[in-house]
Amino acid sequence: MVSIGAKTKAQSTLPVYLNESASIEQRIEDALSRMTLEEKVAMCHAQSKFSSAGVPRLGIPENWMTDGPHGIRAEVFWDKWDQAGWTNDSCIAFPALTCLAASWNTDLSSLYGKVIGEEARYRNKNVLLGPGVNIYRTPLNGRNFEYMGEDPLLSSRMVVPYIQGVQSNGVAACVKHYALNNQEIDRHTVNVDVDDRALYEIYLPAFKAAVQEGKAWAIMGAYNKYKGQWAGQNQYLLNDILRGEWKFDGVVVSDWGGINDTKQAIYHGLDMEFGSWTNGLTMGASNAYDNYYLADPFLKLLKSGEVKEEEVDKKVRNILRLVFRTNMNTKRPWGSFATEEHALAGRKIAQEGIVLLKNNNNTLPINLAKTKKIVVVGENAVKLMTVGGGSSSLKAKYEVSPLDGIKKRIGTQAEVVYARGYIGEQPKAQDGLSTGDSITDNRSADQLMKEALTLAKGADFVIYVGGLNKNDKQDSEGNDRASLGLPYNQDKLITELAKVNKNLAVVMISGNAVAMPWVNDVPSIVQGWYLGTEAGNALAAILVGDVNPSGKLPFTFPAKLADNGAHKLGVYPGKGEEKYNESIFVGYRWIDKEKIKPLFSFGHGLSYTTFEYGKVTADKKQMTADGKMTFSVSVKNTGKREGQEIVQLYINDVKSSLPRPIKELKAFNKISLKAGETKRVTFTIDKTALSFFDPKKHDWVAESGDFNALVGASSTDIRSTIAFKLK
Repeated sequence: MVSIGAKTKAQSTLPVYLNESASIEQRIEDALSRMTLEEKVAMCHAQSKFSSAGVPRLGIPENWMTDGPHGIRAEVFWDKWDQAGWTNDSCIAFPALTCLAASWNTDLSSLYGKVIGEEARYRNKNVLLGPGVNIYRTPLNGRNFEYMGEDPLLSSRMVVPYIQGVQSNGVAACVKHYALNNQEIDRHTVNVDVDDRALYEIYLPAFKAAVQEGKAWAIMGAYNKYKGQWAGQNQYLLNDILRGEWKFDGVVVSDWGGINDTKQAIYHGLDMEFGSWTNGLTMGASNAYDNYYLADPFLKLLKSGEVKEEEVDKKVRNILRLVFRTNMNTKRPWGSFATEEHALAGRKIAQEGIVLLKNNNNTLPINLAKTKKIVVVGENAVKLMTVGGGSSSLKAKYEVSPLDGIKKRIGTQAEVVYARGYIGEQPKAQDGLSTGDSITDNRSADQLMKEALTLAKGADFVIYVGGLNKNDKQDSEGNDRASLGLPYNQDKLITELAKVNKNLAVVMISGNAVAMPWVNDVPSIVQGWYLGTEAGNALAAILVGDVNPSGKLPFTFPAKLADNGAHKLGVYPGKGEEKYNESIFVGYRWIDKEKIKPLFSFGHGLSYTTFEYGKVTADKKQMTADGKMTFSVSVKNTGKREGQEIVQLYINDVKSSLPRPIKELKAFNKISLKAGETKRVTFTIDKTALSFFDPKKHDWVAESGDFNALVGASSTDIRSTIAFKLK
């Protein structure tokens, strides 16, 4: 046995930086005091595509990053983007973050973070490059599928538990892309001109919540410019706001290839530089790491005395804090990888995120007792979606296609027949990874449509599975969509299918809103997102009613591009200078202001049951500036089956000194109700829910006066309103 005295003596001889009973700040200062200048600089830049140096002499390990927000990227070569050819790095692909946001379920967000964090930890990655919380400003943004929608409150509430779940594994969540990266066109060069109100009210709240509530350990700078400085080396965003106003104590990581100047990188808030001499995706110069802006050029300035050593010490303190929180924390769990538990978690998230947009005459769920033949039409029924799309591309352990999921669930209960209907592009390999799936079809468009229509005529039920995919100019990093419309002449095919069979469900697989000129012709529409490994199983469960749909849209579906503020005011994509003329009026805020009828509203989503709202009440008639107010409303399930409803609270400021949206989401609650059951939902707010950002005061202001609380099932389906005052 080792005596207590001997153990205490051993601890006392242990260097402070290795002593886990010492505070992290003490350990940081001790480690820093032992490091050479060269070792400090080496920690500030990449040494490979996804890693940065540790200090082997001191036993300080390397930092290993991994994409991405939806699953753990396959291993690539040290200095190439191509797959390294490992046989044990096939991950679980989780639903895209638009799907998670559409669940409006913060518990699921926590679960998502936990399981993806476990996968990262098992693979010995200590920084997960995600989640993304850039606001949905335009439906053409090719990367919207990676984000959490148009509303700052919804994004904020959903990102916090995700971060906490990831970091419970001793893996840092690196929240991205900070900030104003709202388009992919010209993303490396565009300068975003946005007023302070829009910046603070719309584009920053989710990042602020990530830092102050989620306690994120890492933030990734964006590619674009703000106030003429690149976001990854930006005095205003990084030093003034992130560090100064929000007191962020984590590490700032560049996006790959996002750094352009040594002195700006030194002085404007960057800690770790990755991917320089590249475009962040494909191009790279071998052995370029010593030439990074924060490598030899930085070291040279330090040695000459032109830059003080305290500048590198600031960065290394943040990096060491990351290390001590993650891969030098001996108590962190071991994680797990590609497990059935993780796949089922992904399926649960997918099922709660799928949105039933329209369901006339209770077309869905499919009544299998009365259905002998089902025809499935559309390329997206067989197209695998986990490969491609940019940095979120995954080498999935498996991916259940919609067709396979439907066939598996239907079994022998009905005949399931497939017709291609249309042809898009062949799936493209990315970084040497392909789906291994050939869906080549040499028939003409007319032949494919004729086959689909012929089969549909003789079917009891038709399921159309179309939408977008991960190819360039669709839902993909590096470019934006060419239009709001569907590609491959799908509109004509859907219109013709609706003529030959009224028992039709249209399933849209996409991460973005699409135009639907046929919306009045079809009885049922389902928004299916990119659902990951368990995609087909999740979708099938919704279509046949095993699961009652409960997702609601995290962004507005406009009927046409001109119904979106960024497009109506004529600036997008900006040609190098992008002015956000719509200011704070993004998404439903614009729709409300301009009195536009959307195709589908923010917060909209149907169920296979129905819900009745009572009259909203308040616990008082007026609120003081330092007080709180509680609103409550009863919600009853008036249908015949159990279901979930997302009850939404919006606030309207009757009169204000500055223009304000007609209403803004300030709280929500997802509740489960059995058939006939009633529950009372309560929301408690304080003055922050009534405040706007005053650019002259550079502060949040809640003005006394009259307000309305609006409770509803969507932004355009308000069920009850109550007036109150702020004194």
